Amino acid sequence: MHLEIPPGNFAGYIFDLDGTLIDTMPLHYRAWDETMRRAGLPQQLDEELFYSLGGVPTRLVAEMIAAHYGIKVDADKVFHDKEALFAALQTDAKLIAPTVEFARRAAATHPLAIASGGPRTIVSRSLALTGLAPLFRVVVTADDVQHGKPAPDMFLLAAKLMNVPPKECLVFEDAEPGFKAAHAAGMKVVRVSSRRKK
Repeated sequence: MHLEIPPGNFAGYIFDLDGTLIDTMPLHYRAWDETMRRAGLPQQLDEELFYSLGGVPTRLVAEMIAAHYGIKVDADKVFHDKEALFAALQTDAKLIAPTVEFARRAAATHPLAIASGGPRTIVSRSLALTGLAPLFRVVVTADDVQHGKPAPDMFLLAAKLMNVPPKECLVFEDAEPGFKAAHAAGMKVVRVSSRRKK
């Protein structure tokens, strides 16, 4: 995979986590599929629907999937069940080399931040398990903002905590809600492909 870095002098870099730095999206899909079936989904979770919701906070994903299939769920229970299933799979995650290599190089000269739609406990564990935690002085999660992606709040908070103007930040993202959030924050985006070729 080749990263298309746009021209410009960027003062800070913001990275989504799942599907951007760590190849966890297939693991998240497995956890979502099992959780939603337990919650009453009578069929396999549509993979395209799942990937279209990348970066959206977990409780909202539960509500959106339920609405799509016309079922009722307890979003809070789904949240806890799904994150517990994902936590059991986390150690299987692999790094996405091009993005991680860019982050390691950039960390020597620029501030780096994580802006992830996951809950802080899961995000922190992913960063620790993969050894990426020392690269990021700022970590923003769904727990830190009222509105998750596609709202710009996560990226704007990350820029503020890095003390970098939003227009001088470059975002690395893998999903449409994240692209929209970055553009709404006035930031340029590097699109990372989270779908591995089969």
